[in-house]
Amino acid sequence: MSPASFVLLVLVVVLFVVTNLPRRGRATSYENADHGGVVVYWRPGCTYCMRLRTRLRFTRLRYSEVNIWRDPQAAAFVRSVADGNETVPTVTVAGKAMVNPSKARLLEAVRTHGPHLASGDGRPAGERD
Repeated sequence: MSPASFVLLVLVVVLFVVTNLPRRGRATSYENADHGGVVVYWRPGCTYCMRLRTRLRFTRLRYSEVNIWRDPQAAAFVRSVADGNETVPTVTVAGKAMVNPSKARLLEAVRTHGPHLASGDGRPAGERD
C-alpha cells in the first residue's frame, strides 16, 4: 500500500468515526427528547444520517439526537412513522415526523410547524445568509 493510499484510508476511517459520534449536548433518549422541538433519530453507519447530521452541524438550529440502536422506545417510534421500518434519519419538528428529509425540507418544516423555533428575524435558526 502506498503512503498516499494509507493516508487516504486513515482519513476515511477518521471521518466515518467522527460522523458517527453523538454530538456533545445533543444526545438524548426518546423519553428525554424535547418533542416540541427538533429531534433527529439516527443509527451508526447510516450514510444518510451522517450526511444530514453533518449538514445540521453547520447551522444554528437547536436539535436533539436519539440513537435508535441504543433506545428501543425510539426504534419503536421510528417504525411507527416509517411503515414498520427503522428508516433513518427520521426527524420530528414540533411532533411532526419526516422520514429521510433533506436539510432544506427540515428547515421548511421548522418554518411551517415550529415557528417558535425560528430566530428573531423570522428565519429558522439553522438558516444562514
